[in-house]
Amino acid sequence: MLPNVPTPPSPGRKRPTIRDVAREAGVSYATVSRVLNGREWVSPEAVRAVRDAISRTGYTANPHARSLATGRSGSIAFLLTEPQHLLFEDPNFSVLLRGVAQALSDRELTLILMIASTPEERARTISYLSGGHVDGVLLFSPHSGDPLLGQLVQAEVPIVACGRVLGYEQLISSVMADDRNGGRSAVEHLIAAGCTRIATITGPQDTGGGVDRLQGYHDALIAHGDTIEPGRVAHGDWSRASGAAAMRTLLEHDPELDAVFAASDAMAEGALRVLREAARAVPGDVRVVGFDDSGLAATTEPPLTTVRHPLDRVAEEMVRLLTDVIAGRTPLSITVPTSLVVRESSPA
Repeated sequence: MLPNVPTPPSPGRKRPTIRDVAREAGVSYATVSRVLNGREWVSPEAVRAVRDAISRTGYTANPHARSLATGRSGSIAFLLTEPQHLLFEDPNFSVLLRGVAQALSDRELTLILMIASTPEERARTISYLSGGHVDGVLLFSPHSGDPLLGQLVQAEVPIVACGRVLGYEQLISSVMADDRNGGRSAVEHLIAAGCTRIATITGPQDTGGGVDRLQGYHDALIAHGDTIEPGRVAHGDWSRASGAAAMRTLLEHDPELDAVFAASDAMAEGALRVLREAARAVPGDVRVVGFDDSGLAATTEPPLTTVRHPLDRVAEEMVRLLTDVIAGRTPLSITVPTSLVVRESSPA
């Protein structure tokens, strides 16, 4: 028989237990329990020993028994507050969903996908989450002023948000990119390239990312001694269509602008399309920089210079932080660094 290949128990054989795994691994029952529940205060050697013992004994967890013993469901909600179509249209959400699914699988936790963009969906969401069907919520695209945020807090469900939750910073843990410095680095790159009429297409101003990336734009211009021209600021909602509409508005106000910083790659792609229609060459006439470095950025025409938003790491940190919050630790926020990725839409 091949080594480390689990042998399922025969019909008359007793099902392996955690204590069998502990005995096989040469560790305590508590250590096996911590490994199975994804806790972090276990040495790598102990983790390997437990996983090898699980493989040799053929042990499989009984989720129902674990739920009864711990009072937990073993399920985590991926909660998106945007319309369903954005889950597939915006490449960031698919990357985050994939990263969260992998991180939860590594911890033997089940992912439940929930959409809450309409009043009806939100009512069902709160009812479900308040019923103890999940152990925690990973919240994506929260908007300030949304009553769902207060309802989630009142439901006392552990929450970790992707991005800063405006107005709830002390109550909801979050993992975010360094949006402000990322925005600043994008505009500093354009200034260094000699651009003097730099416009921006912002994200929604009821989101932390939208506010902070616009502040980064302001920081760079002010540090360079430039004034903020209101007519060079147009607002979008992260989508391609909003980027295109904003680009038309910017060109109407200042046909001679020579650079655009778009707060998402999707909006930057919309801007590129409008610039082509207006016969403005990129980067010859107008340089364009996006934000996210999603899979979209390398496929635009021309390929997009952008600020890399490390979504895989954000997803991993969100799951790790949520397990801490579920365990009773104090909510906190984590900021991960960004970096500029230079491509043909604004070469060095």
